[in-house]
Amino acid sequence: MSVEVRGLSKQFAPGDQPAVQDVTFQAPTGAITGLLGPSGAGKSTVLRLVAGLEMADRGSIAIGGEDCSHTPVAARGVGFVFQNYALFDHLSVRENVAFGLSVRKAPRSEIDDRVQELLRLVQLEPMGDRRPAQLSGGQRQRVAFARALAVRPKVLLLDEPFGALDARVRLELREWLRQLHAETRITTVLVTHDQDEAFEIAEHVVILFDGRVVQAGPPQEIYDRPINPNVAAFVGGANVFAGQVRHHQAQVGTLAVSAPDLREGKKVQVLVRPHDVKLTLPTRRTAGHRVGWITDLRRVGGYVKLTVELPTGDFVQVESSRAEIDAMEISAGTRVVVDFQGAQVFADGDDDYAI
Repeated sequence: MSVEVRGLSKQFAPGDQPAVQDVTFQAPTGAITGLLGPSGAGKSTVLRLVAGLEMADRGSIAIGGEDCSHTPVAARGVGFVFQNYALFDHLSVRENVAFGLSVRKAPRSEIDDRVQELLRLVQLEPMGDRRPAQLSGGQRQRVAFARALAVRPKVLLLDEPFGALDARVRLELREWLRQLHAETRITTVLVTHDQDEAFEIAEHVVILFDGRVVQAGPPQEIYDRPINPNVAAFVGGANVFAGQVRHHQAQVGTLAVSAPDLREGKKVQVLVRPHDVKLTLPTRRTAGHRVGWITDLRRVGGYVKLTVELPTGDFVQVESSRAEIDAMEISAGTRVVVDFQGAQVFADGDDDYAI
């Protein structure tokens, strides 16, 4: 059951910047599609438009090939999971899960069977008689998932579902959601601003900036081939340097990256991710101008974060394995040779919206 959005636009007040502008994408059947972007990008607005909680000014929404742009919320066949659980505190877990079926006046036996099935699915069978206040945050969110699934929706919509949880619980629920989806294969649209979350969970990712879709595709494709500097910097935490093309190379000071397709003298932006910066110790063969200085070094578990100052005055963020850094016996103040590996070059002006 795919979700197809075409030309969707929404402005909340006259004169305001549109929250969503000409948004077009497709969430494939049976897959998790991640809507990824910074805060204020329009992700939650898009999700609420798909759900029918807001009505679009322009554009269309189709679920399973049927236009539902003007269909009431209850008739769209979607399940919605919010960041703040939105459970009924006075009802038990079992009653919360059963709520949608009870409203639809389903037979008691059908409700009991479905609730038991879902409690097993979300791994909360022993806790059916507890109140939400007696559960952990992660358990409450699993109840919210079960309640959303109870009415057998065509599509599951998730609005930052793990945003209110601590880091450890978020990691656990990511894995749990992957297992849940493997069992249900329900078409899912997930809103998140967390790149790791989107790339770990989603099979298809839609990047939004300023209410517009900038790029869409498989997560690895977006990471390896970002369409512009904004996407490259957002999904990879890249270092960004201003440079210029000379002799078919984009030069940042005396560091050079191949740029065979750009004309001589063209101003460019060179992006390199922290783990693609290679550090070595200077030797007699090393030209002095390629040498930088480590200004900060922090060990974080099995890897090391470093900041290196280049002769140009630019600072480079670097991530290396702890073993590699320890073998070099370097620390703050050490002189190192800096090389960019896997750098990407964008001509100035390539940051326009592409879709």
